[in-house]
Amino acid sequence: MKLFITGISTDVGKTVASAIIVEALQADYWKPIQAGDLGHSDTHKVQSLITNTQSQFHTNSYALQTPASPHLAAAKDGITIDLNQIKEPQTTNHLVIEGAGGILVPLNDTESVADIIQPDYKVIVVSRHYLGSINHTLLTVEALQNRKIQVAGIIFSGEENTSSEQIILNRTGVICIGRIGEEPYFDTNVIVEYADLFRENLLKIQ
Repeated sequence: MKLFITGISTDVGKTVASAIIVEALQADYWKPIQAGDLGHSDTHKVQSLITNTQSQFHTNSYALQTPASPHLAAAKDGITIDLNQIKEPQTTNHLVIEGAGGILVPLNDTESVADIIQPDYKVIVVSRHYLGSINHTLLTVEALQNRKIQVAGIIFSGEENTSSEQIILNRTGVICIGRIGEEPYFDTNVIVEYADLFRENLLKIQ
């Protein structure tokens, strides 16, 4: 199973959600494009939160110096992102692929994060509640569905908002994989607890 983790915006909890899914499935992890913070990248963060010994962590296809939209970070590095250079790692294990920002974040002049998503990927959308997040979540799911990309589920992150969550699930018809609370911190113990909660729903994904 190949799961692509995207968010409705930046800083909504994609990396923590990715860590939980990696731990739940003892899956491999791959972040195709990392922009900025190379010394403490998302790959480093996920790796630090995992306790199982089966997961492998694959090298970024692009590791860009500037914390910015990938198209701009690449331009500052004097390169252009070429989707042909984004090579999925070979593994017989489950693979968790973490996107960069939302699905329409530009990679170059013509292509966006959504163009990385392959036909055999199943997408999990991470949604966090804020003013406008219902709209952003519905737009994200609709954009994916319009591209004939399978949305396997939604993970809600942060403080619970039952009203918002219910209308999102009703409007999209997408299942909720689980919700990540507003924890004071995330360490390996917290990740394991969430992994145990999410595992059953993750294994139901077809």
